[in-house]
Amino acid sequence: MAQIIFYILIIWMLFQAVILLQDVFKHRKDLGDSSWLINGVIGFIADFADTLGIGSFALTTLMLNATKQLKDDRLLPGILNVGHAIPVITEAIIFVTVIKVDVITLVSLVLAAIVGSFLGSKLVPKLSEKSIRKWIGWALVVTAILMFLRQTNMIAMLGEGNTATSLTGTKLVIGIIGNFIFGALMTFGVGLYAPCMAMVYMLGMTPLAAFPIMMCSCAGLQPVASFNFIREKAYDRKISLAITIGGIPGVIIASQFLINLDISVISYLVILVIIYTGIQYIIKGMSKNGNK
Repeated sequence: MAQIIFYILIIWMLFQAVILLQDVFKHRKDLGDSSWLINGVIGFIADFADTLGIGSFALTTLMLNATKQLKDDRLLPGILNVGHAIPVITEAIIFVTVIKVDVITLVSLVLAAIVGSFLGSKLVPKLSEKSIRKWIGWALVVTAILMFLRQTNMIAMLGEGNTATSLTGTKLVIGIIGNFIFGALMTFGVGLYAPCMAMVYMLGMTPLAAFPIMMCSCAGLQPVASFNFIREKAYDRKISLAITIGGIPGVIIASQFLINLDISVISYLVILVIIYTGIQYIIKGMSKNGNK
């Protein structure tokens, strides 16, 4: 089954690459004056961070604005989804290959996230994005504190050690429901990485197990959105391709760095990522422009 997932991801990547390259080649005489080098470096940095679980969208937006590469803000969602689609599939291929996670657990949680994202707009209560971001932010910060207390054994009732590579029974049901919700919340702009990391950890799994789960989830979701942006011509071709080209080596280098880390270091890295993400959500949720 793991091999089947691997080959599905390879086919998914090739399909995405063909569609992107066909569109870029067709419009090769009208690619604009943005910099291949600058946008390639942006892709490298953003997808390096994404591989560590920090996420790529916010960093890419920040760097595009700082370097004045983006001329039309309306193209930003397309750039983010198209430019990072192949790197995130690369992440999924690497981590599903080198990190052992129970196949039933992996497939169940990934499918739950995909179904959740598809049905999200209908099933998630009609709260404002501002409210969702704020409450998710506080939930992540509290969860990160509990994770820290568990990791340091400061509170015995929280248990100790995270070594499981599978979920069964009630924990599997909780994981499926959780990832369904996280997939649905992506329709509101709430990233799946940090909540999935927190849930997997609190259910007793090894922190590394979160990486193939969350990356396969996004590898299933993100290309679907990018196909639509390409079809509607709602993205910048040159910037997106440059980000893709720079992002792939960023993923490969970061994955080797992460895989070779001591598991306790990874645990604390996960906690830092969750706190960082939670604070970002709280800030956006309390901002006057939080709904934008």
